[in-house]
Amino acid sequence: MNRQPGPPAGYGQRPTQEVPRPPQSNAFTPDVPRPPTANQRHGGDWLKSHRELPLADQQKALQSDPQFRRLPQQQQQRLENRLQNFNNLAPQEQQRRLNRIETWEHLTPPQKQQARQLASQWQRLPQDRRQAMKGAIGDLRAMPPDEREQVLNSDRYKGMFSDQERNMLRETTKLPLAPAQQPAVPRPPQE
Repeated sequence: MNRQPGPPAGYGQRPTQEVPRPPQSNAFTPDVPRPPTANQRHGGDWLKSHRELPLADQQKALQSDPQFRRLPQQQQQRLENRLQNFNNLAPQEQQRRLNRIETWEHLTPPQKQQARQLASQWQRLPQDRRQAMKGAIGDLRAMPPDEREQVLNSDRYKGMFSDQERNMLRETTKLPLAPAQQPAVPRPPQE
């Protein structure tokens, strides 16, 4: 290829001010990091790749991203708030949230719809019922499906949970969700 020598691109134009960028290390991909968006295949990737940076550097990376800047101001603010909230979480909770994001991305559209419907039902439950059901979910997830169904239909569970609650437990345990967090103190076996 034969190029004519000449001034470099942009020669004669007013110099632009350099925008500070967060430091890059070999641990991150050389591509421009992208904030999580609805169109992105793996929304948790941006958080994973920036998780070890200080919050100020994460915010700079987010604000300097062209995709982020194209978002409406309200959505930008929401993402900035979510980033701040994420950074205020304990490391274990951050990892739990990243696992949930990853799991969600692998659900089929019907599974996502079912999960949304179940979440709505769970939110309408009184706090004490929700807590009882969360404990049951942990136990049920550890069982193979046929044993799980036997337990859900047992007199014990029929006495503990309404038909609607047992159905919610059944449908929730059918979804391929992230594994339950292991309790800090092992629970005694249920009789």
